[in-house]
Amino acid sequence: MGRKASRELAMKLLYQLEIQKDDREKQIEMALNNQSVREKDKEYILDVIYGVFKNLDKIDEKIEKCSKGWKISRISRVDLSILRLGIFELLYRDDIPSNVSINEAIEMAKKYSGQDAGSFVNGVLGKVAEDLENKKEPRQSGENDSVREI
Repeated sequence: MGRKASRELAMKLLYQLEIQKDDREKQIEMALNNQSVREKDKEYILDVIYGVFKNLDKIDEKIEKCSKGWKISRISRVDLSILRLGIFELLYRDDIPSNVSINEAIEMAKKYSGQDAGSFVNGVLGKVAEDLENKKEPRQSGENDSVREI
């Protein structure tokens, strides 16, 4: 499983955990055990899942700020999962170039949500990336280390 497939599995898990909030740890374990996931990919997936939940308020605040009047409750759960993953990567994964995070999120939106979703995701993530660049905020790598609770 490569990074693209790992990213898609992480997005699907974020979606599943948003819909079905019971026994999240078991859901994560089952999803990872049902796939051919290399250790490196598993580390990435777990970093995304736990990192998104640890930083959910900050990530959702960025979504609302950069989505021009859209409330979290109005955004489809698929698009929301993609945005959360993309923003997490932009803020906390300095090993992933911003343009890669944005492009991969756009492709997932087109694949799983529809053509218009790609434009929406592009707009939101582009604004987040622009804000980070304008503020010259360093990406917050490492802030997420060793957090394994949701």
